Amino acid sequence: MAFVVVYDACVLYPNTLRDLLIRVARAGMVQAKWTEQILDEVDRALAGKVPDEAKRRRLRELMNLAVRDCLVSGHEPLMEGLKLPDPDDRHVLATAIRAGAQVIVTSNLKDFPASCLDQWNVEAKSPDDFVLDLIGLDERVVYSCAQEIAAARRNPPVTFEDVLTQLERPDSSSQPQPCVQVPRQRCEASAPLPGWHRSLESHHAHVSEDRLTVVMGQSSHPGPRSAHE
Repeated sequence: MAFVVVYDACVLYPNTLRDLLIRVARAGMVQAKWTEQILDEVDRALAGKVPDEAKRRRLRELMNLAVRDCLVSGHEPLMEGLKLPDPDDRHVLATAIRAGAQVIVTSNLKDFPASCLDQWNVEAKSPDDFVLDLIGLDERVVYSCAQEIAAARRNPPVTFEDVLTQLERPDSSSQPQPCVQVPRQRCEASAPLPGWHRSLESHHAHVSEDRLTVVMGQSSHPGPRSAHE
């Protein structure tokens, strides 16, 4: 069973980071959770760059459709007894407690000190550390999710390397992209993610070499496993 994580608003604001975090949840690596209050923060942060309310509302709908059972409710009564450096962050911790989450993924680690989280068996992780953990669990799935982002973006088209660059500078894109194709950002830009950028780039180079070998008929070694859409 996938472990439960809460995505703070600051990691759902940057387009490509949001896309990756949602895709790893859809691939079954984690059970992602958020609340309408967290999405309200994302919406307010996006409003400066995306004044079209209909586009922001559609993005919100897509996010909620993309991840099964993502919305948490009933956490509000827990907020009163929680202590954090910024009281306005208590709803995030309350969400984690209500959802039984082990991790809060946030760029604002100073706002979620271990001294306040330990009693609830919750840990705050940066996006960098979180994705590095996922790479350690199954590098191929994370790599496939990043590949899917590149494949889905056609206007303008982007490469795998472009996706990695956007993840290093998550505030560089001004317009939100659909987080995933379904029938299928209080927010700050997330810190650069150099550690797992190198891991995925290395994996990309390795897989490219394997594919070339397959094409040349010298190996039957398969490419990376694709995450299910």
